[in-house]
Amino acid sequence: MSKCVLIVDDEDDVRAIAKLGLEMAANWTVLTASSGQEGLNVAAQNHPDVILLDLMMPEWDGSYTLKQLKENPDTQSIPVILLTAKVQSPLQESLANLEVAAVFTKPFRPLQLPEQIEQVLAKTT
Repeated sequence: MSKCVLIVDDEDDVRAIAKLGLEMAANWTVLTASSGQEGLNVAAQNHPDVILLDLMMPEWDGSYTLKQLKENPDTQSIPVILLTAKVQSPLQESLANLEVAAVFTKPFRPLQLPEQIEQVLAKTT
């Protein structure tokens, strides 16, 4: 079944690579946003199946964006997977307290993203 994925990341190349991988490997619909606020708007309008959310962004970082997504009735039930290049122990502990479906580390393998996302979604349903 085709899925709709929203990628929220301030880096153009990360969005492009993830989008290409999801489209090529799974033929999924991919929406993108370059900021947390834009991501919240796109998610509320389009109701994607899952959101890939970068943790480190200017203005609204991933934690704040996640909080906004979970407080909005239109987006609170959408599973969120955090993308981060940082996985030190203090950060892992703080991530454990967030309402996320999973945490994927950068760099990731774009063509493996659909399978990884499917595994996460299978656990959340």
